[in-house]
Amino acid sequence: MKQNPDDRSDNVEKIQKNINRTIKNMELADEMIAKTDDCKSKCDLKAKNERREDALDGLRSEIKDEADYRNKQ
Repeated sequence: MKQNPDDRSDNVEKIQKNINRTIKNMELADEMIAKTDDCKSKCDLKAKNERREDALDGLRSEIKDEADYRNKQ
């Protein structure tokens, strides 16, 4: 069985798309937090946004690594 070659040519774009989607989801969650009176929902959404913020830190680091790799090629 033949392995596919490592194709990193579009990783930066894919990661950026994920970053944009995550930010949009955070904004939508913030809107829901502002509209709801349910304390549990607010807490759940705030916790989810905290996890998203942590994920964004990782994605930003990953996009930097991929951009550095691309520039070395």
